[in-house]
Amino acid sequence: MNESNPLFQACFLAPRYWHRWLLFAGMFLAARLPFGFTLRLGRALGRLGLRFAKERRQIAETNLAICFPDMAASERAALLRQHFESLGMGAAETSLCWWGSQARLRPLLREIEGQEYLEAALARGHGALLLGAHFTHLEIGISLLAAHRPTAAVYKPHKDPLFEVVMSRSRAHYGRAIRRDDTRGMLRALRDNLPLWYAADQNYRGKHMAYVPFFGMPAATNTATSRLAQISKAPLLTFHQRRLPGAEGYRLIFSPPVEGFPTGDVAADARRVSQLVEALVRDQPADYLWVHRRFKTQAVKADNPYPPRRRRRRKPRQAPA
Repeated sequence: MNESNPLFQACFLAPRYWHRWLLFAGMFLAARLPFGFTLRLGRALGRLGLRFAKERRQIAETNLAICFPDMAASERAALLRQHFESLGMGAAETSLCWWGSQARLRPLLREIEGQEYLEAALARGHGALLLGAHFTHLEIGISLLAAHRPTAAVYKPHKDPLFEVVMSRSRAHYGRAIRRDDTRGMLRALRDNLPLWYAADQNYRGKHMAYVPFFGMPAATNTATSRLAQISKAPLLTFHQRRLPGAEGYRLIFSPPVEGFPTGDVAADARRVSQLVEALVRDQPADYLWVHRRFKTQAVKADNPYPPRRRRRRKPRQAPA
């Protein structure tokens, strides 16, 4: 796949997509509200999600129990509540990124920590591989970076075709959006000496998979990070973002380049990547995407720790008259 945007189709006007259009209309309106009010609205929506999104709540509870087994139950309950509030704020931030203007977005970038590490990495001429993680505020973090300087980011295509069209076109306003199956596009971005945001912290069942510890639990992990670094010769830096208190804006944070990466041992490199991500998560645990089934794929299928998915009931087809 290349980096071209998917095309709008006439079938997207069909009734089965109307709920999506209502969602996009709500996001469009939210992007035009005062920023502080938008975040408060998102936090309130997150509290509703905690109450009514039972399946996602159970997934998050399972993940927190696995990753923080020594934490008191009351502390995990508080962390769960904070996480859903962060999820709601992330949805509000995504509205601003997709439907707001860069004039509204740029002033929210208040601080960049470690920018000298990024500039030194790019001075080598091979781009920079930015190791990120799926935090609730990743959309605005990447968008702020792209509004500050040319940037590329890898993303997972959405299963819903209309959502995929809107998402990819909206993200293209702020940088080069590259599908995760487009390895050539990633290497092209690095050859163009761009910083490339890349995350390998979600459950992966592809050809290049290795089980590596994440918070002490085996997690199916994509080993492509080290191959990208080896082929491109791009240095690896961690990158994440942080919300500043009082809706003041955001801080972007770069680490120094990871020394001795890649090593030539893809499993060892995957363990190192997992350790780096875990350190980022421990730094701001409420903002990590705990509603993702990170430990779903296990060597023994019965070891899947999550409750079974609830299947939607299909309406029975009527027999022809």
